[in-house]
Amino acid sequence: MYIFTNTLHQKEEISINNETQIIFSTVDNENIIHWLKEHGFHESFIEDIQSEEQSITYEETDNFKLLILKHIGFDEEEDLLYKDSNVVIIITENKFFILAFEKEIIQELAKKFAKRHKRKRIEFEYVAYLIADILTDRTIYIIDIIDESLEELEDSIFHEDIDEDDLQKDIYYIRRTLNKIAKVSIQEKDIINRFYNHLSPVLRKRLKFEFIDLNEHLKYLINESKSLLDRTGYLLNLHMGIISTKMNKAMQRLAAISLIFLPLTFIVGNYGMNFDNMPELHWKYGYLFTWIANLTIAAAIYYWLKKKRWI
Repeated sequence: MYIFTNTLHQKEEISINNETQIIFSTVDNENIIHWLKEHGFHESFIEDIQSEEQSITYEETDNFKLLILKHIGFDEEEDLLYKDSNVVIIITENKFFILAFEKEIIQELAKKFAKRHKRKRIEFEYVAYLIADILTDRTIYIIDIIDESLEELEDSIFHEDIDEDDLQKDIYYIRRTLNKIAKVSIQEKDIINRFYNHLSPVLRKRLKFEFIDLNEHLKYLINESKSLLDRTGYLLNLHMGIISTKMNKAMQRLAAISLIFLPLTFIVGNYGMNFDNMPELHWKYGYLFTWIANLTIAAAIYYWLKKKRWI
């Protein structure tokens, strides 16, 4: 789809010649598969790079270097659920292939690469660093979105303005995404270090600071994803704490109402007994006195509960 020599060119049909080329395309491009087979790449190698189940890896032989990294994005249907896809990097003597399963990923990588590649000379090791850094920056962008989403969830929980099912779903998706980012970042850090350590001493010295910067970004992703995972646990505890507080307040109000009516029930129960000798029953003001006593007791208990902030 895209060929980079000094500038980026978009083409429907990719022409692979003997010049030094950086080629962005999908993994099922027939011209690239044909070129790989012609240059000694075994059928099992083709199957590996075309497998979506292939894990992050680094391989090196006398004829080529292979890097498989991950492009992490969000699912189209669920905002906070991750979707990952392999990005295959094949480096030969004069060809640098960047292959992915989706055209959108290739377009994104090609355009970002063209903006960031400022060197007149094409150096494949530097190109590999740029592609890895672009993918890492993409993951950092995902982390930033999750961080903002957690802040919004925290505000919604605090103001009790969120559906519990939506909260559980969002937290579940965020935790899955963060776990994936942490796992991918650890693996990519190891793979990129292996790639860097296999460079010649001259190249390691020349690209030292670029790969140090890339390592720092990956360390940030590992630490930040773990930190945000802890934050999701805090948000769940906060939500459960608020629910528990609301339940306690409701139970407190019920207990307060019961406390008001308990002595009144005791008085009424006394006068409900069937004894022959109950002087109050024949007293002219007995009924009025009982009402006054009940209201006084109820008002006194209510005032006491109000003072204690139970109701």
